[in-house]
Amino acid sequence: MRKGIAMPAPSAAESGFTLMELMIVMFIIGILAAMAVPAFRANMVAAKEAVLREDLQVMRQAIGSYTVDKQKAPQALADLVSAGYLKAIPKDPITGRTDTWIESQSDDMTTIDQTEAGIDDVHSGAQSTASDGSSYSTW
Repeated sequence: MRKGIAMPAPSAAESGFTLMELMIVMFIIGILAAMAVPAFRANMVAAKEAVLREDLQVMRQAIGSYTVDKQKAPQALADLVSAGYLKAIPKDPITGRTDTWIESQSDDMTTIDQTEAGIDDVHSGAQSTASDGSSYSTW
């Protein structure tokens, strides 16, 4: 600033936002948030369902491999971990727990060389309904 030249002081109308402007901005942010939250929740459900499908496929494949290799079905999912077919029993993404898996056992032998029956399938223990209308426990 040069000496002798004074800048005019800002008037009250130029000093900041009015309450009405702030309210309009807050209203727009609220509308955007109201549209984003349901889409976010739907995407989270879809992601959990995709993880559940993948985990079931991996566990079923491990059960099949164990049965063919050992000529007997595993008696529990822990057998798959101890034999090295799985690193760990995965968490059910719907329930968030590892102990809710439903192990299906049958007396049928799945291979000719199989000597002992055991678990032959696994399902989610979640009792809720999937986005396609089916129950997670039927997957």
